[in-house]
Amino acid sequence: MRSRGMKASAIGVAALMGSVVLTGCGGDDEPKSGKAGAVSSASGGAGAREQGTAQVRAAYDKTAEAETARTTINMKLSAQGKSITTDGKGALDFQEGDSVMTITAGGKSIEQRVVDQVLYQKVPGQKVQGGKAWMKIDLKKAAQSLDMNGQQIGDPAQSAAYAKAITDKDVAKVGEEKIDGVDTTHYKVSVDLAKLPGGARMRQQVGSTLPMHVWLDGDGRLRRQQLDMTVKTPASASAKPDDSASPQQIKMTMVMNYSDFGTEVEADAPPAGQVADVTDEAMKQGRKQQS
Repeated sequence: MRSRGMKASAIGVAALMGSVVLTGCGGDDEPKSGKAGAVSSASGGAGAREQGTAQVRAAYDKTAEAETARTTINMKLSAQGKSITTDGKGALDFQEGDSVMTITAGGKSIEQRVVDQVLYQKVPGQKVQGGKAWMKIDLKKAAQSLDMNGQQIGDPAQSAAYAKAITDKDVAKVGEEKIDGVDTTHYKVSVDLAKLPGGARMRQQVGSTLPMHVWLDGDGRLRRQQLDMTVKTPASASAKPDDSASPQQIKMTMVMNYSDFGTEVEADAPPAGQVADVTDEAMKQGRKQQS
């Protein structure tokens, strides 16, 4: 069903962001973006720009048509001289939004599943509420409570909305590159947040546009997508009026790779008796960050 878009990618992003909040693990490796230097002069013609725009707009649906894929995700958050890096690898179902992943952060390996828009995480050797092995967050409930209207910053799943928000002048061809041995075309893209659902809130946090880099294979599918942005966070309620560190700015880089399209994905919820629901705690943390 093409209309459902790449729902799993959005859930994967939310899950990774949730894992950073819940585990508090850190790292310092900078993700690589390939040859993202000067934009190719070949992109200068109007016809070339229009063709590139059409290919980028179609890429999300073409990727979703593959139904499933293996994925790796690297996300780095930096603020006030400190950084947190989270890496994930696994498989996802574009149609159903389910995924199974192993997340590595701060030397810890975290088992993660997303099933029916519910995030489950298990840290080996660590127990949560009531001595349970798994924690869970209802992602849909959390998004609604935080007035996000289902929209995550950098959510690549909003395929139709993103396509409408990209115009010819927002797409530039960078060049031809190989991703894991696959020939790809690299584009620099700018998304007008005013044209996205929930864009007004996002504009307050990241500015008027969302910068992206995408790499498309010969079939027009996404092989890599990179987001680079600076997110403004509200000043702490306890901050002094002359505190120059408020409001804070968080630099975020996220790189998502897709491969092995059509791979089998088996995502099952853990037994209910082994799961502790921490949705309310996650929402409280989210509200503190918004206040």
